Amino acid sequence: MTHTIIFCWLTFAASAAADTEGKLLGDVSDGSRAIPVHLHPILDEEGEEIYPDDDPLLPFSTQKTCGECHSVDKISKGWHFNAAEPNVDPGRPGEPRIYVDAAIATQIPLSYRPWPGTFRPEQLGITPSQFVRLFGKHMPGGGIGRTLEETEDPEEIMRSYLTGKLEINCLTCHNAHPGQDQAEYAVQIARENFRWAAAAACEFACVTGSTTNLPDTYDYRMPEFFDDPKITPPTLRYKPNTFDSKNQIFFDIVREVPAQRCYFCHSTIDLDSQTGPEKWTAEQDVHLSAGLTCVDCHRNGLAHDITRGYVSEASVSTNPFAAASSCQSCHLPEESPSASTAGRLGAPEPKHGGIPPVHFDKLTCTACHSGPLLKQKTHRLKTSQAHALGTLNVNKSYEVLPHITGPVFAEQPDGKIAPHNLIWPAFWASIRGREVVPIALEIIRPIAAKVIEYTSTHTGDWPNLTAEQLTKILALLSSQTAIEAEPVYICAGRLHRLDHSGQLISQGHPAAKPYLWPIAHNVRPTAQSLGAGRCEDCHSIDAAFSFGQVPVDSPLALDSGSAKTMVEFQDINPFYMKIFDVSFVFRPLLKVVALGSSAILAAILLLYGLKALSFIARILVGKD
Repeated sequence: MTHTIIFCWLTFAASAAADTEGKLLGDVSDGSRAIPVHLHPILDEEGEEIYPDDDPLLPFSTQKTCGECHSVDKISKGWHFNAAEPNVDPGRPGEPRIYVDAAIATQIPLSYRPWPGTFRPEQLGITPSQFVRLFGKHMPGGGIGRTLEETEDPEEIMRSYLTGKLEINCLTCHNAHPGQDQAEYAVQIARENFRWAAAAACEFACVTGSTTNLPDTYDYRMPEFFDDPKITPPTLRYKPNTFDSKNQIFFDIVREVPAQRCYFCHSTIDLDSQTGPEKWTAEQDVHLSAGLTCVDCHRNGLAHDITRGYVSEASVSTNPFAAASSCQSCHLPEESPSASTAGRLGAPEPKHGGIPPVHFDKLTCTACHSGPLLKQKTHRLKTSQAHALGTLNVNKSYEVLPHITGPVFAEQPDGKIAPHNLIWPAFWASIRGREVVPIALEIIRPIAAKVIEYTSTHTGDWPNLTAEQLTKILALLSSQTAIEAEPVYICAGRLHRLDHSGQLISQGHPAAKPYLWPIAHNVRPTAQSLGAGRCEDCHSIDAAFSFGQVPVDSPLALDSGSAKTMVEFQDINPFYMKIFDVSFVFRPLLKVVALGSSAILAAILLLYGLKALSFIARILVGKD
């Protein structure tokens, strides 16, 4: 079977392929910036060519179709796909996947990466297939979705044969056609149509039906019909004129991923300022306004080890461009790894006139230039991954969980203060010694849901959990033989447990700390940066930078209205910071006093200088 790709530079491509033995055609370049024409037969997951008159029509496999010319195995090691790889350095903490169940008062950060403060999905009893169904709508495929059958659970293995794998979907990022519909991709994930999701989201295919109610023994290659109208197997059709006379399909592929493709997974809305993506309510990132796009900074090669743009990334990333992709490397020539990367893409060199150098030792660039403008209270935020922005049939209310707040100016591991988003974990767990482990959902759900009697399904907000209900749930959990350690409840930064007499007590615990992840967008222009006005932007007795309010999010009624101040996240003594900031009240007066004193001192020196000159003159005249 012959597969053909028509390239703009077809003649050279043939010789390049011969000269690069062992490499696939799409993995080498002759230096042309032109985009090759991707006209190609489509292949199913078995590698068989699909024809428009096939019965049944099968979804194409991106792994097999794109893998004809591109090294999918090498691409699969990229940052978007390697979260579950145990030998990959996790880098600095990023936005987690957040599992939410308001009915059992739970919001908990999850990650397959070992980021401090997150928990692994299996600790809650979430299997890989369940993880994909919950969070796959904002995954480009691959990773845990590509290895669904690699489990010891026979039921999970059987189920994966029915749903298929969630392969890396190259079209999620690289399809430039306006018909690429990631909202439809999310619908197919919810229906557990993993095998069909990539085809359903592209512009030339349509998928109906669902595997959700199908028996595990169903064979998608030999479809059958059911009398029950609720059971409708996945059915695919390719739109007319999709195939040409050679049974090939045109893919509108681009090398540089358009920003709109990034936005589906990486959008944030500020609920309190009522700003969103609309240009008439919000300003976009200053780099985008200058004509740059996401991939100008977040770059990758064939290995798809995309740069994230933080200073220490070069020490953990295999991407050779990581060292040149931070704020400093572009804007500060003395901190750029080479002269060729300084001022990259026209980056101006800031002078920071009048700013004491200590600021650059204590603050990141993003502290002054990134994120929402500071207010006395942090903003309530929604993100694409946490709130399914851009998808259909999800709760859009202001109150819906998870509750994310920001910007929180907190100290990073490197000692610098940076803006972060924050979430307060709330979940049921067991404790043995100092180790806290979440209780599996299948154990906690029937107990907690019965006691809490959640009725706020229209908003998706927290239930009004009382101390009496919490005590009752913990007592019921104590009687469960499946829980071998003491049950506890984490919320509001504290661990709640029952003492020997059955009374509810609470205490601090590392597992109860809020989870924070640094933010860098949107970047504001110089005139809107912190300190652009005066020092008092950050240094005054009520400056939000140190004394802004960070609400403590909790379903417990007794925690209602509680908050922490920003300085508590900065490893700075609040009393010292207050005294230091008070000094700025008197600094203008001190400047006047200093200038006045200097003027008086200068006048005195001038007077005595003149007297000295007069005395010397008299001496000289007397000698004459």
